[in-house]
Amino acid sequence: MYTVYGIPNCDTVKKALTWLDTHQIPYGFHNYKKQGITAARLKNWSSQVGWETLLNKRGTTWRKLDSEVQASITSEKAAIKLLLENTSAIKRPLIEKGDQVIAIGFEEGTFAKVFKK
Repeated sequence: MYTVYGIPNCDTVKKALTWLDTHQIPYGFHNYKKQGITAARLKNWSSQVGWETLLNKRGTTWRKLDSEVQASITSEKAAIKLLLENTSAIKRPLIEKGDQVIAIGFEEGTFAKVFKK
């Protein structure tokens, strides 16, 4: 079974969940806002996809950060610290199976390839 990490009111997460439902892909949902996230999980994801990929620099949370804070995010350690404090800055959705990142973000073509039956 897959685990989808995100926040329920995010449009991209909604699109991804709709796609998964339409294609009858079973998943569980992990809400960052209510359930949080651990540094160990972020570190694991970062080792797979890179901290730069995990950090959503296009979102409102990033844009609202002070420019000094933004400029200070230059390493995995700094990024993980920020993401623990601001879970909305994690790119979403992130889909995991076991401990493996399967997809990050939503693109229909990528989902079609990743979730081929």
